[in-house]
Amino acid sequence: MADRLGHKQTAAMFTLMVLAREVSNPELDTVVGFTLTGEVRRQLNDLGYVTSRKAGRSYSHELTDSGWNWCEREMGVKTPPPNSRSNLINGLYVLLGGIDEYLRRQGLRLNHLFTPEAVPAEDDTERRIQEAYRQLAGSTREWVGLADLRKKLGGATREKVDAVLKDLSGRGRLHLAPESNRKALTAADHEAAIRVGGDDNHLLKIEVP
Repeated sequence: MADRLGHKQTAAMFTLMVLAREVSNPELDTVVGFTLTGEVRRQLNDLGYVTSRKAGRSYSHELTDSGWNWCEREMGVKTPPPNSRSNLINGLYVLLGGIDEYLRRQGLRLNHLFTPEAVPAEDDTERRIQEAYRQLAGSTREWVGLADLRKKLGGATREKVDAVLKDLSGRGRLHLAPESNRKALTAADHEAAIRVGGDDNHLLKIEVP
């Protein structure tokens, strides 16, 4: 039987399993409504199930091979963690057990089912940024948040996106600006900001036809 974890740790493990890549705390908060911090994070690190690194103002996390193995064992248990009184959690474990049985019949592992999104070709990043901006701004071509833009870029690396944003800004095709109401900024806004001209910029507007 798998070593049972608490509800929050179990939720974090399965979320990292499905996303199958490094995930920041702001993104975790967006996806599942909580972050992986404090003793909960340290226990998963100590067990060797999750690696965590400080990225900017927050931590980012990723499953280790041992973490993937734990998820496979936990799915095979088919019963929720002790003290679970939620019908939703009970139903989830029925679903996970069904997925586990299917993978075993097919001779597959979890990493065949859950894989990271493909990173787009480098020369495609500018086009994808412009398309994401159009989707967010619509016909108004108003300012949009960098945090919202980054969510639409999938597997594009932070380094490549920032390089393209700075290039477009330098060519006058894109305008960056800080959020004037600092109290309105979320952790995701801070994480997504790009530093240009000595300022952390949270908003952008693109000159597109």
